[in-house]
Amino acid sequence: MAYADSNEMTNGRLVSIILVVGLHIFLGYALITGLAYEAVEKAVSTITAVEVEEEIPDEEEPPPPEPEVVEIVPPPVFVPPPPVVPPQQTPQITTVDVRPPPPPITLDAGPPPPPATKSCGGGISVLATEACPPPPPPPKVSTRPNPVPRGNPSRWANANDYPSRALREEREGTTRFSVTVNAKGRVDECIVTGSSGHTDLDDATCRNIKRRARFRPALDPDGNEIAGRWSNRVRWQIPQ
Repeated sequence: MAYADSNEMTNGRLVSIILVVGLHIFLGYALITGLAYEAVEKAVSTITAVEVEEEIPDEEEPPPPEPEVVEIVPPPVFVPPPPVVPPQQTPQITTVDVRPPPPPITLDAGPPPPPATKSCGGGISVLATEACPPPPPPPKVSTRPNPVPRGNPSRWANANDYPSRALREEREGTTRFSVTVNAKGRVDECIVTGSSGHTDLDDATCRNIKRRARFRPALDPDGNEIAGRWSNRVRWQIPQ
């Protein structure tokens, strides 16, 4: 009986304690909330009510005036006036314009007439009072203007010189040539001026002419031996 009474009393006390603690918490929360709100309102009203006075700076005193500078002007220097010189009278000069007399007027008779001339022929004209000059001597003519062959030119290239291939193929033709003969009568150069139509026949022509041809060289008007040119042809024909 005593154990049950003690348990009931314990539970009732526990509930009472919880209720009391909850009531205190509620009252404390309400108190704190209300006090905080009133404290904020009071702080705001205090802050708004405070006026901040702006501090006015002290005025700067003006600087003292600068001392006046007194300029000392020296007295003017006395310059004596220049001496008065009376003006000199310049002598009066009278000029006389002296002009030479005009030159006498001469009449221009024009250029003199050309002297009389006469024609002497050949576009030569002389004065009528002079004799015609003698005619110039005739120009010198060379007695041998071109080289002259020595011997028979037909032997310089003949049937014995016929190229073997052209002979087998029975090819014929005529080669025209021109040679340069020096002052010693020898051939320096041979050129083909008209082809036979076959290169081997043309080559055989110049080869044999340069080897065998001999000339008497050409002469100038004074009789000196000079180089010259000589032309001819070789007819290549198969012998029968």
